[in-house]
Amino acid sequence: MRLATYNVNSVRARLPRVLEWLEEAQPDVVAMQETKVEDDKFPRAELEAAGYHVVFHGQKTYNGVAFLSKAPPQDVVFGYSAGWADDCRVVRALFDGVLVVNTYVPNGTVVGTDKWEYKLAWLDQFATFCSEVASPSDKAVWLGDMNIAPTPADVYDSARMLGGVGHHPDEFARLARIKEWGWTDVFRLQGDDPGYYTFWDFRIPMSFERNLGWRIDHVYVTEPLLASAGGCWVDKEARGKEKPSDHAPVVFNLKV
Repeated sequence: MRLATYNVNSVRARLPRVLEWLEEAQPDVVAMQETKVEDDKFPRAELEAAGYHVVFHGQKTYNGVAFLSKAPPQDVVFGYSAGWADDCRVVRALFDGVLVVNTYVPNGTVVGTDKWEYKLAWLDQFATFCSEVASPSDKAVWLGDMNIAPTPADVYDSARMLGGVGHHPDEFARLARIKEWGWTDVFRLQGDDPGYYTFWDFRIPMSFERNLGWRIDHVYVTEPLLASAGGCWVDKEARGKEKPSDHAPVVFNLKV
């Protein structure tokens, strides 16, 4: 099974790129984030015509998550823990007996603001959420836009970025706590080399061409899937095309 996480930065604006990428990459399951569209305007017909079952949960302008899959998903659940405001950031489903959790973690905007505190609280709650929906002994995948570059190798200038949103010790601590539940970063199984990024900010001139990026889109698996986790790579070609998302898809193979 080939899975991918892809922040599309507006599914309608990027639809030609998404359809092109689906044809080229042939993923079995795609976890999509930042769809930025209400459910009644989601381009279901075009994606179904491309051969995918589609489930989605979104809102105008902000957030939004979806699954595209060649086989129908099972036990689809949108939203977060009971009592937590639904901000269209979480969807989970079963694919071939594997629980897949797709998240779009809040950005945080500026350290010290209400949005920053919301991000930290959201991550704290996710640590609890993991235990609510699964056990570390289950076959499970957590993937999505985590909005955290957790090590110096995951951002183009760690010394300069350290302490800012996306590369802050408070985020590192929360992500470490979540991982302690039983998640392993699939990409980093291949090594700790720097320079592999998934997001290049449009606001930085020629950021993609200069490889001034961040690795903020991640894939994690539980211990029962470690032996069957195959290669994991960033599909940079998709980011280099005309009118792309500011993120590249992250793809990995899983033997189930």
